[in-house]
Amino acid sequence: MIWLILATLVVVFLIGFRIVNSDSRRASQALTKRLNIEPVYVESMISQMGKTAGGEFVSYLLQNSEAHIGNAAGVLLIYQTCIVDESEESLVFWHSVLGKARLPTELTHKHVRLALSFLRELEPEANEFAAFRQRYNARFTAISDMGPAANSNVFYMDGASPKH
Repeated sequence: MIWLILATLVVVFLIGFRIVNSDSRRASQALTKRLNIEPVYVESMISQMGKTAGGEFVSYLLQNSEAHIGNAAGVLLIYQTCIVDESEESLVFWHSVLGKARLPTELTHKHVRLALSFLRELEPEANEFAAFRQRYNARFTAISDMGPAANSNVFYMDGASPKH
């Protein structure tokens, strides 16, 4: 009889937990599926945002438009490369994640404003994020401005070059 009561409590707890966290789980899955990454990256960021800002981020992400996914990915990039791990490897990894997901890889002022808003519990510095944005864009747009063959071994025999 006691095992039946305990089993019922466990089932009720699990169902309640799934209902309470369903929005955040759906929002996290939307971003992680698009970026093809592990959910721990998004879930840890949401937990670091705090209850209010995390809820706002989840609501923002649940609007499920391409622009919202792209902006949320930009916030994740800023969080992962400016707060969690500032290494060059991390920067290259997250840039490639956005590229593989076919999302814009350039950080905009809007990404910085959203990151400042959603990550406000971490008390980020606006000028630090703005400086990071400039360094990041300078690093990666310099490569992409050279053209599609900038980092490959493509040689054009007859003096022709690709048209942009």
